[in-house]
Formats: sequence, C-alpha cells, structure tokens
Amino acid sequence: MPTTQFDNALERRESATFGMWAFLATEVLFFGPLFFGYVHSRLTHPQAFASASHHMHVVLGTLNTAVLLTSSLTMALAVKTSRRSLLAATALLGAVFLGIKAFEWVSELGEAARATGGEAQFYFLYYAMTGLHAIHLTIGVGLVGWLAARARRLSQIEVAGLYWHFVDVIWVFLYPMFYLLERYR
Repeated sequence: MPTTQFDNALERRESATFGMWAFLATEVLFFGPLFFGYVHSRLTHPQAFASASHHMHVVLGTLNTAVLLTSSLTMALAVKTSRRSLLAATALLGAVFLGIKAFEWVSELGEAARATGGEAQFYFLYYAMTGLHAIHLTIGVGLVGWLAARARRLSQIEVAGLYWHFVDVIWVFLYPMFYLLERYR
C-alpha cells in the first residue's frame, strides 16, 4: 500500500505555510547585513546621506509605494477569494513597480556616477538594496503570474501571499530610508 507524504489537506497546508515562514526567515539573512550597513554608513556619514537623499525622485518612490501597497491589497483579496483575476492584477502591479524602478535607476545613474565618499556609499546601498528587492519582486511576479494561470489550491495562493507581503514589507522600510528620512529634517 503506497504511503503519502501528508495524511490530509490540513497537514499539507500547515507544512507549506511553515516552510514558507522558514524560507522567509532565511531571506532576512539577505537583507539584514544591508540594513546594518545602511545604518552604520548613515551614522558615519550623516551629511553625505542627507545630501544624496535629496537627489532621490520622491514622486517616483511615492508612486511605487502606492503601486506596491495596492498590489498587497489585491494579493490579500486573492488569498481571501481565490480569484485568478486578482492574482493577475497583483502580478501586473508588480511589473508596473519594476518598470517605474527601472526608469528611476537609469535616471539616477549620472548622479550616482559622480558621487564620492559617503554619497557613493549611499548610492551603493540604494542600488544594492533596491536591486535585491527588485530580484525578489521579479520572482514574486513570476510566481503570482504562474498561480494566476494554474493555481489549484488555496494553500498555494496563501503561501505565495506570504512571500508577496514579505517583499512589500521590505519596501515599506526601504522607501523612508532612501526617500524620506533626510528630506524633512
């Protein structure tokens, strides 16, 4: 008699959820050193970070924040209703975010290339942290897009939702760090 990995659907769902939480804990290990580096560099070079932050496109950063938070809403609604159209909307909003971010990166390259000292550290951290975020978001767009086409179980959508919300939370920290903290002192 063949044995199955799980005794029932609840056990499979709980295992998948636990696995995603464990995975997200390891993802913190990617971002943690960069956040520490940001704090250290900002404390070491406060004037340079203030100066460099004034070159950020706050309107684009704010627009991207609105897009990503809206995608978080569509993802939460997709988890609640299991509607594939909401998954597709989530993936589309993620792609819009990436398009805006790509435009912003290109428009800031000249400023970053001229930066020296603490400003150069600011731009290094900006590109490293938002780049790592973009990689994770690209993975999320692919995953959610795939689920929009093929999702069979609510647990798949729930697990993808955890990943999507993790990526959104990272942005919620990145946005004020690079766009707001030094702008209104």
